[in-house]
Amino acid sequence: MIDGRQWRSPARRNLLIGAGLPLLTICVVYSNSFANTFHFDDFHTVTDNPAVRHLTNLGRFFTDTHLFSVLPPNQTYRPVVSVSLALDYALGHGYSPFWFHLSTFIFFLILVALLWALFQDVYQRADPAGSWPSNRNATLALLGATWFGVHPAMAETVNYVIQRSDLYCTLGCVAALVLWARWPQGRRFGLYLVPFALALLSKPPAAVFPFLLFAYAVFFEFGEDRGRWRKSLVAILPALMVTLAGLCLQSAMTPKSFAPSILDPWAYRRGQPFVWLRYFGQLFLPIHLNVDSDLSPFDSLDGRAVLGILFALTLIAVIVWAARRRSAYPIAFGLIWFLVTQIPTSAYALSEMENDHRMFFSFPGLMLAVVWGMWLVLQHVMTTEKLRTLTPILIGVAIVLLCGYAWGAHVRNRVWKTEESLWLDDVIKSSHNGRGLMIYGLTQMNKGDYPTALEYFTKALQYTPNYATLEINLGVVHGVMGHRSEAEEHFRRAMLLTPNDDQVHAFYGRWLLGEERIPEALAEEQRAVALNPQRSIQRDLLLTVLSRTGDEASLRQAAIETLAIIPEDATARAFLQQAHPTNATDALNLSLAQYRQGQYAQSLESAQRALVFDPKMAEAYNNIGAAYGAMGRWDDAVANEIKALQINPELDIAKNNLAIFQQKRAATTGPPSVVADLINRSMALNQAGKFAESIDTARQALKLDPNSALAWNNIAANYEAMHQWDDAIAAAKTAIALQPDFPLAKNNLAWSEAQKRQGVR
Repeated sequence: MIDGRQWRSPARRNLLIGAGLPLLTICVVYSNSFANTFHFDDFHTVTDNPAVRHLTNLGRFFTDTHLFSVLPPNQTYRPVVSVSLALDYALGHGYSPFWFHLSTFIFFLILVALLWALFQDVYQRADPAGSWPSNRNATLALLGATWFGVHPAMAETVNYVIQRSDLYCTLGCVAALVLWARWPQGRRFGLYLVPFALALLSKPPAAVFPFLLFAYAVFFEFGEDRGRWRKSLVAILPALMVTLAGLCLQSAMTPKSFAPSILDPWAYRRGQPFVWLRYFGQLFLPIHLNVDSDLSPFDSLDGRAVLGILFALTLIAVIVWAARRRSAYPIAFGLIWFLVTQIPTSAYALSEMENDHRMFFSFPGLMLAVVWGMWLVLQHVMTTEKLRTLTPILIGVAIVLLCGYAWGAHVRNRVWKTEESLWLDDVIKSSHNGRGLMIYGLTQMNKGDYPTALEYFTKALQYTPNYATLEINLGVVHGVMGHRSEAEEHFRRAMLLTPNDDQVHAFYGRWLLGEERIPEALAEEQRAVALNPQRSIQRDLLLTVLSRTGDEASLRQAAIETLAIIPEDATARAFLQQAHPTNATDALNLSLAQYRQGQYAQSLESAQRALVFDPKMAEAYNNIGAAYGAMGRWDDAVANEIKALQINPELDIAKNNLAIFQQKRAATTGPPSVVADLINRSMALNQAGKFAESIDTARQALKLDPNSALAWNNIAANYEAMHQWDDAIAAAKTAIALQPDFPLAKNNLAWSEAQKRQGVR
């Protein structure tokens, strides 16, 4: 046991004061990370996941694994993580990155403090005499913990919101070990098992804790006892029972849809010892950190695989050597920690060969061993007197090195600032990574730089030729660039690769909607919702498609179903209000939206509905006047604008509309009602497929009112249906010249010009 008097000594107090500086340094290092955005897996587990938006789900996270992610292949049992995300969402009143990063960082600081306590305990038990200096073990422990706190490899776990699971896993295991080691009288109550159980409910690799506890007990608790192996086994029995229960619960709760990897398991495992070697190198020189490595599975036992195996054998040899020397116990324990914590992600094939966040759980052990090993080397090559003389220089060198690591972590935080900065770093360091190239291209597409996006998607295709998500993105970018045949080809290929992927159907349906292929779009969105009812994008798209079909009953039902699953869905609420406005404001907003979409008859009806709720609403009369004006019914338009001004003489938009409509009425040579009737008849003929007759009827209206933009737009629509693109373009341009803010005419013009460019006949 550690002498309690040492903890109250002046040297100890000075050390505690000095410990504030490393903690402050860590705060400065991560000061530029709190505004960093969400990334990659954060989307399906956090920002697109409606479950984390409601504190009422806190209990359900422990009973329903489907709430962890909206992607079925990623639904795994990590209820503690989901609870923390919901709490952060509530604290930030939404997806405010600051609150998510703040909670992660607080737990990170707690972990660093616990590592200091654990390292000091291990060093003190290995060499309790601590002849010189008096606070040597505490100082070495502080150096090791600070190294962990400022190491750039830790930046991924601290910045990547959903990877807090690694933080919670490590924190729970370290806390349990500290409680077991530093509070022996509490062992019989099993309190040390509480943080361990929370770690298990955060990420399955925490299941290695009994092995860490066993190694600790063998080396430091019963190190000199003859029956230390038996006593250590007995000591870990409670932890083993909790582990067994936790793994059984994990297995029972994980749905069959969970699919962590598509890699060949043995090719994956064959390369893991080499990955360990790379991690070991990153400890000292972390210059190859990136979010998504392009390291491929090892199809054969090549030179890299052999090198990895030799490294693993070397580690085992060092462990055996150190386990025979009491003074080297921390080295043996630290290296065992490193190997044991790597086994879960090495034996169980995952989707990537390596990840920066997989170093998080393993590096405390590695740092524990390296710091103590370096001290033993110094003791071996120098006398005590020489060590005393060189102490200021050695401390200075350590501080300089730690400052270098700290600067690297600070720079790494800048890389994690946005999706674009993160994936640019990735494509530079892993230029053969198809997924990285695709996601960087996606950041360019989101900026509207479609040629650059297409360039990166095409590069990605070289390395991941059968990647459905890439095919979807190729379909999207070709679609917005007007490459219709290429877009459809990529969407269909994506469906061949993953026919049951809801995202394929959702994005294909969105493209079909833009192409005015409404029945097909409806079928795709319905399929997407059936495959994954939890995802909001396809539900919102389904509502949009249904609104275009005019099927109000189905639209209302779909909106109600969406709100039952995603109560805060703004799109569903808007469509539900549109279908049945419950007050004058909602009806007026619906009228305005319909007017902007060129749905003048519907806009008129909604404005009239607003007057039912509020007969004195001047804005409603103005909307009615605007709708009549858009349809060329000048008398009705003028009359309603006058009513609007009688109620509110200061309504400027009504004043402007009245002046315009009075001018239009004066310029009209024929009876307005006749013009409107002709335009309506022209529309009916168009819908009946009688395009030539519709054009003739619209021209009759123009004889009475040459300035009717509606008539010219009808002519454009008919020529468009007949694929007479030049005539359609000319008519649409005339309509826009007469009414510059005419959205239907603009749409017809854009469509006709696009079809003409593509040579459609």
